[in-house]
Amino acid sequence: MAPLTLRPLTAKNWREFEILFGERGACGGCWCQWWRLSRADFDRLKGDGNKKRMRSLVHAGEVPGLLGYREGAPVAWCSLAPRESFPVLDRSRVLKRVDDKPVWSLVCFFVAKPFRRQGLMPRLIAEAAAYARQQGVEILEAYPVEPKKGNQADLFLYTGVASAFRKAGFAEVARRSPTRPIMRLEL
Repeated sequence: MAPLTLRPLTAKNWREFEILFGERGACGGCWCQWWRLSRADFDRLKGDGNKKRMRSLVHAGEVPGLLGYREGAPVAWCSLAPRESFPVLDRSRVLKRVDDKPVWSLVCFFVAKPFRRQGLMPRLIAEAAAYARQQGVEILEAYPVEPKKGNQADLFLYTGVASAFRKAGFAEVARRSPTRPIMRLEL
């Protein structure tokens, strides 16, 4: 299996992000705006509006995440940024802040269908942590799913699974829902 290489999403590789996310914007016109917008704005902008918003962020110089490549083709994505970039987290009773420590949040993953279930998640998590460390981040926080017994559709695991974060050294710091821990990695 070819190695996975990750690069920050910038204006230079925007087209590759579009290729990975495809016509549907990864999932239902999201374009990785779910955590960035109020539900009303997300629904109003769903599809092209969310895509334009993401494109504006990237072309303004913000790096909203990392693109993963195999043999030069975009195959995976993870979204991470300062927690303040994702206001929906603070509006959630389950995912609200644990404390006042400054953290970056690793909120979302997308892997192209042909590359799912090939063990990319640990690499995406490790590379996200390395990138955050390079940015001077001291705490990386994540909000994975603790799946109930039985298979859960890949589509609903966009925040990652708790077991993958545990293997990457993340520790649970809060749990306000049986299926949604808040996990942290001290960098």
